[in-house]
Amino acid sequence: MKFSFPSFWKNASSRRKRIYSFLFILLLVIIVTIIGVLIPTTSQQDQEITNQVNQTVINGKDTGTLALSIFVNNFSLCLLMFLPLVGSLIGLAIMLNTGYVIGAELRYQLSQPNAAASASSVTPSNAFLILALAAVTFICEYVSYSIGISESIWLFRRLTQKRWMELKYTAILIGITAILLTTGALVEAYALGLA
Repeated sequence: MKFSFPSFWKNASSRRKRIYSFLFILLLVIIVTIIGVLIPTTSQQDQEITNQVNQTVINGKDTGTLALSIFVNNFSLCLLMFLPLVGSLIGLAIMLNTGYVIGAELRYQLSQPNAAASASSVTPSNAFLILALAAVTFICEYVSYSIGISESIWLFRRLTQKRWMELKYTAILIGITAILLTTGALVEAYALGLA
């Protein structure tokens, strides 16, 4: 049985195919992150992961380099995602690990006896602000990672076809992700400052 692409793909322009690819990868990245959140951990693992993340945040706040540290970490990971074909696998592994860390931190925070008291002390306006900042950070990071992973596949395909112009598009997309991740790092550092 021969594989056939759906008609919406066959009839689409190259630009539209890139948009479809990006949207599919974005959905896949979110699903992989959720799978990572659902990976079971022990309470000891939850505490170790949370302590490690908290120490990184504290060090960044103390030295005044929190936003820079976040940017360097996220941009380095995103650059790996641009590697032809293998970058897509690296990216999905990174997103699985991201979900794993998020899940461990959530479970740890919810297991603390003062979790309900801490949550009740947050004002509605602060809660809304923190949620809005988290949403902006999520959008900036997940859009960047989805761009990197989808371009990894496009770059592999175009280079095998000896269509070198794709390198120009890759450079432009790397620039776009740098801007998005800079914005995300600044917003995330500000949000962590509020916490």
